[in-house]
Amino acid sequence: MAQDLGLDLVEVADTASPPVCRIMDYGKFKYEQSQKAKESRKKATHILVKEMKYRPKIGPGDFDTKTRKVEAFLEEGSKVKVTIMFRGREMQHPQLGRRILDRVAETVSHVGRVEVFPKQDGRNMVMVLVPGQATRRQREAAEDRRAKEVAAAEEAAAAEEAAAEMAGAAEASEAEATQAEEMTDTEETEAGSTSPDETPQTS
Repeated sequence: MAQDLGLDLVEVADTASPPVCRIMDYGKFKYEQSQKAKESRKKATHILVKEMKYRPKIGPGDFDTKTRKVEAFLEEGSKVKVTIMFRGREMQHPQLGRRILDRVAETVSHVGRVEVFPKQDGRNMVMVLVPGQATRRQREAAEDRRAKEVAAAEEAAAAEEAAAEMAGAAEASEAEATQAEEMTDTEETEAGSTSPDETPQTS
């Protein structure tokens, strides 16, 4: 029958019992299948994972340069793994790395959001960003952290100012006491030194 119609008899389900066959134009079928596969490959999203490494004591210039690159990667549609590398005694201050990661996430929040929140990985601390704006929860958390940092900075500045005033007052008091002692010593010296007007005469 297939030959009479100029078509092919194709087995489409060889595991069925009995096997299932269809009469079709096999060449056309293969072409359509290849087109569908090509379309699905076009629609598939290939997300590359880039990595950017920071140090806990990174300077402002290097921070800005690296963070601009992170922003560019996110704009290209790539994920970004942000890594803080600790060395030696820096491991005792993980809050420094967390602070940097929070700054990075906040800076690029208009093009990227946090997928994997900061976590310790051996001697490193890692965070993963993905394309897309930060969620409301993440923005609120960033604002809360920023407010706490500002409050802590203001408190530290007030404490330093109070300490400086106390130190200044102590120095002034000490200087006054020293001056008073010097004046007392001078008065005692003047009272104790007498110059006789007459010289005893012998007969």
